[in-house]
Amino acid sequence: MTVAIPLILLALFLAIGMPIAFALGISGSIGLLLFSGWDSFLGILSTAPYDSVKSFLLSAIPMFILMAAFMTVSGIMKDLFEAAYKWLGRLPGGLGIATIFAGAMMAAVSGSSQASAAAMSKAVAPQMRKFKYNTAFTMGVISMAGTLAVMIPPSIILILYGILTETGVGSLLIAGVVPGILTALGYIITIFIWVKLKPEIAPKIEIKPTLSERFASLKNVWPMLVIIIAVIGGIYSGIVTATEAGAMGAFITLVVVLLMGRMNMKKFGVALNDTIKSTTMIMTIIVGAHIFSYFLTMTQSTQKVVMMINELDISRYWILAIIILVYLILGFFMDQIAILILTLPLTFPIIMALGFNPVWFGIIITKTVEIGLVTPPVGMNVFVATGAAGVKTSEGFKGVTWFVIMDLLILLLLILLPFLTLWLPGMMIK
Repeated sequence: MTVAIPLILLALFLAIGMPIAFALGISGSIGLLLFSGWDSFLGILSTAPYDSVKSFLLSAIPMFILMAAFMTVSGIMKDLFEAAYKWLGRLPGGLGIATIFAGAMMAAVSGSSQASAAAMSKAVAPQMRKFKYNTAFTMGVISMAGTLAVMIPPSIILILYGILTETGVGSLLIAGVVPGILTALGYIITIFIWVKLKPEIAPKIEIKPTLSERFASLKNVWPMLVIIIAVIGGIYSGIVTATEAGAMGAFITLVVVLLMGRMNMKKFGVALNDTIKSTTMIMTIIVGAHIFSYFLTMTQSTQKVVMMINELDISRYWILAIIILVYLILGFFMDQIAILILTLPLTFPIIMALGFNPVWFGIIITKTVEIGLVTPPVGMNVFVATGAAGVKTSEGFKGVTWFVIMDLLILLLLILLPFLTLWLPGMMIK
């Protein structure tokens, strides 16, 4: 009964819309109070907030968020799309393909899915509207392009997973490269097939940029390449850790946008303010989850579940399938960061007991997070993209359907072929 009450309270708090950080913290505190009494409860509460966020590894999160904020306020996203449009615009669904390409580039310096979706919506939606692209198609493409930041490094989700499970963050980030590229290619294939079946959703663009115009558009892409090579190359080569790469990336991004004349004090302030808001939200969730984890540890709930799973006479792949299905269902209703923090203390020990690779499992869970960003009713990326473009949310959810099917196929491929995930980190210089 001591275990059941906090779990029931947590479900109730989430159902009434209480912020996940407070839902975890309050329900966990009540559980500790019921199980161990006032002295233990007050002792944990006096140390948990500091202990849960003191890790040096966590400093990578605000650094990568700051890097994304600098890119967003500087307007480089628009330059990326313009360059992609000039090279790819005349293909079937060319503006959509250009959006995915620009989204992949933005993801490689962002780490924040929502920031990427908002920036692209403001830069891309007007152009697609100008060329009479279908609204649902437009919002679907923009929403999905934003999700690429979840997988392609530097990914905030992968960093959090690494910290929560004590898995190498550098290996996780590098492991996201191949699945991220596969996802982007999958989206491009989806666009191509969709437009071939229904040409009216993406009318052919008759304007043909000259070769000189195409090459001229690339002059504004070089900053992205510099930052991508510095961050991902630094981690892959072992020159810098993932945490150091975040700080280096933020600094290089600031220098680049200053050299381009894209930064002033007002924009700098906006970038810092956005970073503080996002970081505070994530850290508060971590504190709440830490309190709830203490409760699970003291009641030995996690250990009991792991023992129960081990005693089941079924294949470990059936257990894996059930866990993945649970993550997909949770993605319909909950924030993705909250899902990781809430579930990993329970699911990760099970996965380790079953003998699965922790880096591979991190990529699989990140893929389910990616899908959850666009599935109703929560679908945060759809809300962000449609809100920035001033479009009905229903149009966005209508436009992501075929992409979600493609995402599920890619998820299945990553499950069946683990080497797609593990090959690149296996070649890292230690």
